[in-house]
Amino acid sequence: MIQIKNLTKKYGSTVAVDDISFSVKEGEILGFLGPNGAGKSTTMNIITGYLSSNEGEVIVDGFNILDNPTEAKKRIGYLPEHPPLYLDMTVGEYLSFMYDLKKVKLDVSKKNHIDNICGLVKISHVTDRVISHLSKGYRQRVGIAQAMLGNPPVLILDEPTVGLDPKQIIEIRSLIKSLSTKHTIVLSSHILSEIQAVCDRVVVINAGKIVADDTESHLSNTLSKDSRIVIRIEGPEQEVYNTMAGIPDVKEIKTMGLREDGIYEYIVEAKPGKDVRREIFKRMSTRSWAIMSLKSSEMTLEDIFLALTDGTFIANENNDTKDGGDK
Repeated sequence: MIQIKNLTKKYGSTVAVDDISFSVKEGEILGFLGPNGAGKSTTMNIITGYLSSNEGEVIVDGFNILDNPTEAKKRIGYLPEHPPLYLDMTVGEYLSFMYDLKKVKLDVSKKNHIDNICGLVKISHVTDRVISHLSKGYRQRVGIAQAMLGNPPVLILDEPTVGLDPKQIIEIRSLIKSLSTKHTIVLSSHILSEIQAVCDRVVVINAGKIVADDTESHLSNTLSKDSRIVIRIEGPEQEVYNTMAGIPDVKEIKTMGLREDGIYEYIVEAKPGKDVRREIFKRMSTRSWAIMSLKSSEMTLEDIFLALTDGTFIANENNDTKDGGDK
């Protein structure tokens, strides 16, 4: 549905986007992640036609965004981080205005189309209210409704839950998930739990380059290589810590504190490809410290993000984090 090929964007001598390529298949929810200044917003603005690139191309549903911008943009609904709402209009007036501005042409009437969208995003009961009187959550819903006008097959959502309270975040997440039945969605967010809860796949960009393109679970397996365990041990906390820290293949230990009477929990990370469980068992047994539980622990999305963007992991063309398949 979306193909980005060798995309490059420069601002003078600064390279904001550096020869990136990835694709998004129909019906997929793609999480697009990156630290501030990584090139994330620039890429999204190029995909939607707000910016031009220096090199490369963007193809949306078969149409090149530069060669055939009108047809490509018809197939994109865009919700920027700060939705361009006209606060002195009512919700109904605004959506009607945007419908005309986008020159929407459908088999259903304008009124029915707008009513259907308002029903989907649950704003039917506020269509007569002035937008400036709405809460932040409802304004976001109006912004999403605007993006859906014309039934575009692609939705680009930039920080759709920024500034919302927990209840509103859950509602917007649920809405985004439901939209994937009829739309391909690219979702950018700084809230990693949001990406984790909603997205089928993640693309991580750092310093203008793609450093990962895969599912969260596969990224976790690839980066951790089963080297992290969570263990509970009955014994003096500091002595247990020091004993495990003395194992040559142990890379890092985090003490998680008291979990039961006399039982402490630790997260132990071994060096890549190393299994330290047997040595831990041997050393604990020698000291008569009981291991109450031990299990492997996958990396969280936050762990993955930090590993990919702090320089401790670098993806390349042959790396397993590069999906490489047709999207």
